Amino acid sequence: MSHPSDPAGASAVTWADKQRQALCTQWLASLAPTFGLRSETLRLASADASFRRYLRIDGTQASYIVMDAPPDKEDCAPFVQVQGLMQQAGLNVPQVFDWDRAHGFLLLSDLGQHTVIERLDPADPQAAAAWYRQATDTLLQWQLASRAGVLPTYSDALLRRELALFPDWYVAQHRQVVLSAAQQQVLAQAFDRIVAENLSAPSVFVHRDFMMRNLMIPLSEGGPLGVLDFQDAVFGPITYDIASLLRDAFISWDEEFVLDITVRYWEQARKAGLLGSASASGWGDDFGAFYRSVEWMGLQRHLKVAGIFARLTLRDGKPKYLQDAPRFIAYIRATARRYRELGPLARLVDQIEGDAAPVGFAYGRM
Repeated sequence: MSHPSDPAGASAVTWADKQRQALCTQWLASLAPTFGLRSETLRLASADASFRRYLRIDGTQASYIVMDAPPDKEDCAPFVQVQGLMQQAGLNVPQVFDWDRAHGFLLLSDLGQHTVIERLDPADPQAAAAWYRQATDTLLQWQLASRAGVLPTYSDALLRRELALFPDWYVAQHRQVVLSAAQQQVLAQAFDRIVAENLSAPSVFVHRDFMMRNLMIPLSEGGPLGVLDFQDAVFGPITYDIASLLRDAFISWDEEFVLDITVRYWEQARKAGLLGSASASGWGDDFGAFYRSVEWMGLQRHLKVAGIFARLTLRDGKPKYLQDAPRFIAYIRATARRYRELGPLARLVDQIEGDAAPVGFAYGRM
């Protein structure tokens, strides 16, 4: 969950593997005549939650982004595939100028240094609304390009594999709680209900990490938002990306704001035919039913991300992510308490958290 933006004072590039450094240097040298690359300007742009990182390098006419993705740890093929799909859909995504497939280096266009989240003030939702409207317009543009059989399916197995991260990493490893047989049963039943609800949604292209930290401020006034971090895209529930956008990993909003943006998105999705004319869910006619499904999809994501953030801290040595775990636990508690059939899950989370008082309101600022 990251983005190419220079930190203050642009960090020098360090290499744990000198052979990889040499390969990158040789590759950039081969591209220098075409793009006017100046090797001495290479600097760190950002690190990813995965093993990939982004470097920035100046050319004679523009700056570029270098993706450094060791092929034994990261596969660049999905990134290149989804970039092509998004470009065809008219989205503003990094252009791929060169791909050293054997060694996991890509030269990309630079969409700028500022993400939308940097412009957002949780105390000023009115100013934020315009950015969210633009984000939902971008999302609809992506979803309208959807077609089956192109991207991996967000299947029952994948949804459950993601949910398992919560008991495996957040509960067992981070909280160091051993669940009883009865507690395991509560979790299993909750997961069954969540997956069933999620799979009832119409399927579209899903970015899978669509949030303001992965959307870039336009380089020109009135231009389209830049879209990043799309390599994990799948074909799955239409509710996923809107849930990801409005129940963000790094910023929270009051529910009135969330409802306003979601209603607008729902109305546009309905008019565009994305919800189906005779959907068994009745979402095309009932915003309440749609909103419920968005919340249940968000619940799946929050359980997954709590597990991922624990894993990033405990396995990968990246503790900054777990600092946002309380936001996710608050999301989980708010949704589980709202729906009667999720009551047992709400009580279980209270037990895991040591019956700590919930932080904030449903989507309150923390």
